[in-house]
Amino acid sequence: MATIVGFPGSLRRASYNLMLLHAAAAAMPAGHSLEIASIRGIPLYDADLEAEEGVPEPVQQLKDRIAAADGLLIATPEYNNAMPGVLKNAIDWLSRPPSDIPRVFRGLPLGFIGATPGMGGTLLSQASWLPVFRILGVLPFFEGRVIVSGAGKVFDESGKISDAATSARVREYAEAFAAFVELRKRPRP
Repeated sequence: MATIVGFPGSLRRASYNLMLLHAAAAAMPAGHSLEIASIRGIPLYDADLEAEEGVPEPVQQLKDRIAAADGLLIATPEYNNAMPGVLKNAIDWLSRPPSDIPRVFRGLPLGFIGATPGMGGTLLSQASWLPVFRILGVLPFFEGRVIVSGAGKVFDESGKISDAATSARVREYAEAFAAFVELRKRPRP
């Protein structure tokens, strides 16, 4: 049994990346679960705020969920050929204080998926995350890819994937990522 935490890199309630995470959660093989979290409510990173008040509660709660998980799946949009600012901000907060990085990230199996209404997909966004997560010590999953272009035509009004090829890619990715997580689970204290 593996528990994976996933969150979208968008704050929009009708985010295509949230819809993509729901599709991945539904495609997880038996014995594995994808619990969807949110970065909504995380303030802009401010070292003065951290020094005066510590890590904000929404950040601490998400850090604890990630630390307890067997894997992390991020659904990242692509803004201006790179990672979205709100998601980078969340990761910056999640890495505070630096002494907590090993507990939260070190050795954690990590996967990326992404959807965008544009035609370029999220390949550049997914690639832009690699230096950030390398420094955090995760184990990236490179054996599959889900990059959804033209997301407005891929998801129906209810948020479900209406394209059979995309649905199959999500299912294949979910199965492969779950197997990767199962093989590389971090030891429990």
